[in-house]
Amino acid sequence: MAIQIPNRQLFIDGEWREPALKKRIPIINPATEETIGDIPAATAEDVEIAVEAARKALARNKGRDWSSASGVVRAKYLRAIASKIKERKSELSKLEAIDSGKPLDETASDIDEVAGCFEYYAGLAEGLDAKQKAPISLPAENFKSHVLQEPIGVVGLITAWNYPLLMAAWKVAPALAAGCAAILKPSELASITCLELAEVCIKVGLPPGVLNILTGLGQEAGAPLASHPHVDKVAFTGSTITGSKIMAAAAQLVKPVSLELGGKSPIVVFEDVDIEKAVEWTCFGIFLTNGQICSATSRLIVHERIAAEFMDRLSKWCKNIKVSDPMDEGCRLGPVVSRGQYEKILKFISTAKSEGAKVAFGGGRPEHLKKGFFIEPTIITDVTASMQIWREEVFGPVLCVKTFGSEEEALELANDTYYGLGAAVMSKDSERCERFSKALQAGIVWINCSQPSFIQAPWGGIKRSGFGRELGEWGLHLYLSVKQVTQYVSDQPWGWFKSPSKP
Repeated sequence: MAIQIPNRQLFIDGEWREPALKKRIPIINPATEETIGDIPAATAEDVEIAVEAARKALARNKGRDWSSASGVVRAKYLRAIASKIKERKSELSKLEAIDSGKPLDETASDIDEVAGCFEYYAGLAEGLDAKQKAPISLPAENFKSHVLQEPIGVVGLITAWNYPLLMAAWKVAPALAAGCAAILKPSELASITCLELAEVCIKVGLPPGVLNILTGLGQEAGAPLASHPHVDKVAFTGSTITGSKIMAAAAQLVKPVSLELGGKSPIVVFEDVDIEKAVEWTCFGIFLTNGQICSATSRLIVHERIAAEFMDRLSKWCKNIKVSDPMDEGCRLGPVVSRGQYEKILKFISTAKSEGAKVAFGGGRPEHLKKGFFIEPTIITDVTASMQIWREEVFGPVLCVKTFGSEEEALELANDTYYGLGAAVMSKDSERCERFSKALQAGIVWINCSQPSFIQAPWGGIKRSGFGRELGEWGLHLYLSVKQVTQYVSDQPWGWFKSPSKP
């Protein structure tokens, strides 16, 4: 039975609202290339209305309704959102698979994590109450001091299409837990489930204006949101190029930003590994989410002593990956999200070949799939460190390979990148793994695995992969402002200036 795509409007001030210009954007199913619905296209006029609604939500009842409310109050809403998402897991999973092209098994797991994220930050919201007025030990007895943690204000949240609802949750949940009012702008390439989050918020009675959701194009909705003078902070997940533009816009107003950007992460495989385990993790690290992960370990650096055997097994594992419509049982690689992304990835592969690299596996459309934006699992060898395929983010199911002979050489290859989001090291030698993980220039290091993420652990990069840490307590701190309050408690005059004589 065909899945019905809900017809939604923008979500502003607690209700559905037609875009000011009444424009809509078609939704293309990447597995069939068919138009299956449309989403509203917000513009600067809608951003203005949403920002005003968010500011009113913060100030309503002198802040007592949300921003100054007890964390326990906000936690109730977050837990209610989590509960509703669990109730709708089956529907949301299917909508996201159709919209983004991700295998249904993946989207089902993602929706579980979405609910878990809201529950986790509900707990941190409750914990905030106990941390207010935390005393500071001072060397002077005539003063006492404490700290207040306050919501930073109205926040603009701009997210990517590879984990549509989960990336939204990573930002929305901690922002609301902190007491902020938020405006979410998801990617126009996969927005369906984010609009369903609005329906969830209506059902649980979230106060109007606390969360506003604007779908639309980056230039028409994202850019005016990032540069708006009454948006107090911007959090962005996406490309390094767009992140740089957002940072430049925010700089004009000295506005804080947090950026989770691109990556070209290495996976270093030493000669002492269990080859089967290492091969599976290598596949998982690059082919999960159809290769469209900012942290994908897309550069395989394998010890020359095991390279031939490793590559042989890797090709066999790739051949065994089920590439199909994401709704099919057992699908492990679906289509990439759009025609533009499909053509971009194929151009990367073509350029690699023209530069002298060899396509050892895949490299094009699977023979059994005549339509849809499908690309085979692809392995590229004979790569040099100066090639585009080695240096630039592909954001697709493409793995490039180099070999090494020494630990020093492996480390140099791993760190020779502008990016620094993730990195993986595979070895049975625990001391080597510890040594190597300290030397890797990345915000996240995996040992004998690739890509696991946990709500409790920080997530973010260095270098051109951005800055700021989402998830865990670090994710909450992104949306809090720290205020020092110091009081003079002595009965004695301060005595710095000479007192004038009294008349």
